[in-house]
Amino acid sequence: MASTQLVVLCTCPDEQTARRLAGEVVEAGLAACVNIIPGLTSVFFWEGQVQSDSEQLLVIKTSDVAYSQLEEHLAGSHPYDLPEVIACPIERGLAGFLDWITEQTRHLPKGD
Repeated sequence: MASTQLVVLCTCPDEQTARRLAGEVVEAGLAACVNIIPGLTSVFFWEGQVQSDSEQLLVIKTSDVAYSQLEEHLAGSHPYDLPEVIACPIERGLAGFLDWITEQTRHLPKGD
């Protein structure tokens, strides 16, 4: 069965956290590439009230093969109690780039 490529969104509280998580998931083969987008303002309902925070957004390119381990890593390594982790399938894209995502996330270490 062919792999499906995904874009995963994950917000981070600061640049240090964003860079750390991005490096960890690429190094572990859980993502082919991560873009870090600074300067976001998130407005959300949490603990009974509307809150607003500055954040950085990770745009993670991965595959369905690696997603479960990626999600587990983000949930376990993220400083938030409930981190945003949203996966969206990539329906179209440059074939070579999509193949590269699959190739980079295909060889996951055993037992991780």
